[in-house]
Amino acid sequence: MDMLDGPRFGPATGAAPDALVVLVHGFGADGNDLIDLAAMWAQAVPGALFVAPHAPQACEGIPFGRQWFPLWDRSQAQLAAGVQAAAAALGGFVAAESARLALPPGRVALMGFSQGAMTVLEAGLRGAVADPACVLAYSGGLIGAETLADTLAARPPVLLVHGEDDEVVPAAASRAAESALAAAGVPVRAVYRPGLGHGLDEVGLAAGAEVLRGVLDAA
Repeated sequence: MDMLDGPRFGPATGAAPDALVVLVHGFGADGNDLIDLAAMWAQAVPGALFVAPHAPQACEGIPFGRQWFPLWDRSQAQLAAGVQAAAAALGGFVAAESARLALPPGRVALMGFSQGAMTVLEAGLRGAVADPACVLAYSGGLIGAETLADTLAARPPVLLVHGEDDEVVPAAASRAAESALAAAGVPVRAVYRPGLGHGLDEVGLAAGAEVLRGVLDAA
């Protein structure tokens, strides 16, 4: 498989990066869908490089879209296999970028939206990305939540953000993830947004900026 890549932004300081923030898009989109978040979040972490890699697979039925894993078969076994493969691909990308930038463990933050949120939760909690600084999961869920306690590899702080009116991925998916994370001893904060559908809003993005500043603000 070819190495992932996508649009980049920063660091806002103009200096060498002191952290890496990886933005993982949803099903049918690509890295361009999220890279605009970087300009806003760079105010919180001006030393960070933001990268929004394109998913490794073409998306059937969406000519210019990409997918982290297929959704034609939504059985638990297929979803688990798909998200594990996606997390492995993302982990390879993060490892290569961290080595290139000479960043130590703990200086990488993962953010994902929708299918990307499922991918970063898998990668950050089950070891595909080693010891991330945090995981920000928007409008997604944790595939295989019932097995988390047996498969957990790290306990980074996790932020879950979900619209109460999400018509694509129900907010119940993040509520189930929140319960599983808390039961496994993972520090988790959840923000549920009344009236918000399958998307992002200023409140959720501000919460993400707060977490990034807290874990990546270099002394």
